[in-house]
Amino acid sequence: MIPIVPAGTPPAATADNTQLWLKPGQIALPGSPPLSLYVHVPWCVRKCPYCDFNSHAVPGKDGSHDIPEDAYLDALRADLEQSLPLVWGRPVHTVFIGGGTPSLLSAAGMDRLLSDIRALLPLDADAEITMEANPGTFEAERFASYRASGVNRLSIGIQSFNDSHLQALGRIHGEREARAAIDIAQRSFDNVNLDLMYALPGQTMEQCRSDLEAALSYGTTHLSLYHLTLEPNTLFAKYPPALPDDDLAYEMQDLIEARTAQAGYRHYETSAYSRPHREARHNLNYWRFGDYLGIGAGAHGKLSFPNRILRQMRHKHPATYMAQAMAGNAVQEAREVGADELPFEFMLNALRLTDGVPASSFHDMTGLPLHAISRQLAAAEKKGLLDADPTVIRPTELGRRFLNDLQEMFLKD
Repeated sequence: MIPIVPAGTPPAATADNTQLWLKPGQIALPGSPPLSLYVHVPWCVRKCPYCDFNSHAVPGKDGSHDIPEDAYLDALRADLEQSLPLVWGRPVHTVFIGGGTPSLLSAAGMDRLLSDIRALLPLDADAEITMEANPGTFEAERFASYRASGVNRLSIGIQSFNDSHLQALGRIHGEREARAAIDIAQRSFDNVNLDLMYALPGQTMEQCRSDLEAALSYGTTHLSLYHLTLEPNTLFAKYPPALPDDDLAYEMQDLIEARTAQAGYRHYETSAYSRPHREARHNLNYWRFGDYLGIGAGAHGKLSFPNRILRQMRHKHPATYMAQAMAGNAVQEAREVGADELPFEFMLNALRLTDGVPASSFHDMTGLPLHAISRQLAAAEKKGLLDADPTVIRPTELGRRFLNDLQEMFLKD
């Protein structure tokens, strides 16, 4: 297993795992946070110009897409088996199968994946099991099979219902395929999320409104509405398209917040809107700074122990990952998160939530006393960015509007 680098250790210095666990840590956690599982499926039909995820196009002959499914599933199982000592006995509350495009997996492949997860982990009987899917990879019979295998929540990457915008985003589907995908999904799933973007290249306010109304017309349980950003190392970063200015983008955001509320959705996180009691449980665990084991090519994970918090990253390239996982070395990097980093990491997540988090959860999730951030909390409250209630860490409306500035206040000095 790869050596773990303790917090503050120079890159050239590593320590044996066993020795590390025996050493005193920088924190003292009162218990184990909730645990989730993330599974990464790295293949997609075509790489989108805005995408910075670990995804790899696999075009095959005659429009088919030949991925090494059995070999990859073997690697996922080996990766999970190697990880068991780190999470032994801890129940798993949610599973998220992301990508890439997990819906490129066959029905039999998805059934095998979920069977392996159940065989190796104590999965809650009512666990939320989400799978991402893209229009253009939908077949009604296959998606019914996914549901029968145990997937109980579907997240569909619609992005827009406008053909010209979809083309600009490099998507392989059009409006017709998007609408057909939602229809197929709703035949088998009663918990469906639609992913959409706004502030798209050349998008007008009316086009944003049209996309939003189309999404709302389906009455799905959840909507994720993301402001398009130009991420580093993407085609859009190299060749930036003309995007709406900040004023227009803010108007679009205001429209989204008002119209979703009118339609009965609650804006519970920066980009997330849900029907009552239909929040994304997996994502809530991220934002509350819970733990997650990440398996698959390039997957990241965060795991807590009584005296330290560990972050992991798997080998990124699928071929390398499969070879290394089968050799018992799926993890490429593992490092202890330093106590001086934890306040920012916690706040980076928790402050995205409209309701914030109980003040006590800072100690519960980081092992640090709340007074470790008392100076920053007071400064943020004085600026009107945080609620004055001492029992909760919650951004005000102004804090949500200037979220990046609020989060940066908790960076280590």
